[in-house]
Amino acid sequence: MDPNPHRAERDWPAVVVAGASQTGVVLMRDLARRGVAVCCIGQDRKSNGFRTVYGKGYLCPNPVDDPTAWVAYMVDLSRRIGGRPVLMPTSDQFVSAIGKDADALCDFFLFCKNGVAMQALLGTKESQYEILSRHGMPLPRTRSIKSIDEVIEFGSSARFPCLLKPLQGLQWEFAPQSHPLRGLKVVVVDSAEKLAEKYRLAAEISSEIVVQEVIEGPDTAKLVYLSCYSTAGHRIGACMFRELRTFPMHFGSASVVEPNSDPEADSLCDQFLRKLGYAGLCEIELKRDSRDGRLKIIEVNPRYSGSADAAPYAGVPLGWLHYLDLIGQPVVPIGPDSRDFRHITLCRDIPTIRSYMGSGLLSWRELIWSYRPPLAFYDFSLRDWRLTAENIACLGRTVLGQIVRHFIPKRPAVS
Repeated sequence: MDPNPHRAERDWPAVVVAGASQTGVVLMRDLARRGVAVCCIGQDRKSNGFRTVYGKGYLCPNPVDDPTAWVAYMVDLSRRIGGRPVLMPTSDQFVSAIGKDADALCDFFLFCKNGVAMQALLGTKESQYEILSRHGMPLPRTRSIKSIDEVIEFGSSARFPCLLKPLQGLQWEFAPQSHPLRGLKVVVVDSAEKLAEKYRLAAEISSEIVVQEVIEGPDTAKLVYLSCYSTAGHRIGACMFRELRTFPMHFGSASVVEPNSDPEADSLCDQFLRKLGYAGLCEIELKRDSRDGRLKIIEVNPRYSGSADAAPYAGVPLGWLHYLDLIGQPVVPIGPDSRDFRHITLCRDIPTIRSYMGSGLLSWRELIWSYRPPLAFYDFSLRDWRLTAENIACLGRTVLGQIVRHFIPKRPAVS
């Protein structure tokens, strides 16, 4: 049984979740269920955080475009909320902003001031992979690229397929509407020519990207290490999940995960974060390479992530543990219980099922098995019925589009 407090006291601080995406919503949901007053900030009123029942959404300046206005807004927000709220980021841009402006914010918010500098460094791919390499962490061949000449040099000796990634996770998210990379997290290429071609597209957004050789093996070889380290650097909560499917297939975000035990992966991640003196929430995605059997790091997310929503169902409420530590409550370290369940992101999983079945990687029996109870959902909550209805409607449009594309062939181009 978890020996830590289960609910917030009346006079405990509120929480400001920095990020209004669905990931921000699930963190709000977890904390609100424990009696914490929560709200979120974001730059787009269409984001889910502005429509959830779990707390209010506040429209804030973009911390990248106008950091001075953002800091002023945050100071004013703290005064409006009262007391000294806890600040928890759920996106890379807010991790970087808090790290950059920690001195200006620390009198108005509670956060890991001794940990935000390292979080900010890990929040960009360029410095993240440099830190991983410096500490001897196993990585696929990875390089930060700033020019087409460097792309050609990398491609001349690379083992394909390879990935292209933006330095920050949402960098391509806000590309112009017509840009081919808009909304993508990674691009996969199978030749040096394609690598150069895709780099030229990426350079229209930013000339600095990361290229990386692919770790061979099935999606089920991917693991997710989820953890929380106290402000003193002690691990106070951790658990491991295995990915079953991703969207897009092979190189996307997990759509279904289940609890998993891997002592080697746990030790690898824990020792790395302890060496850094890490404080705060962290997700590490890694995969066992089918060619040599070695675990290799895919990426590190130094914040509350989408997959972190699975942790409370495994008995490790990471957001709550982080909150208790930041407000000065003693926390007894805990690990996962033995419950068996699947954590599902419906808006990712339903669209990806056809790809897995079409590739012969998923049978109807395996699909039904993956949906057997007990289940937990990232984007489905009966209490948050309005947002859930919108998510299901969006999912329905996606499925309908797939059906139409399947049964109505494209017309041949007119010459």
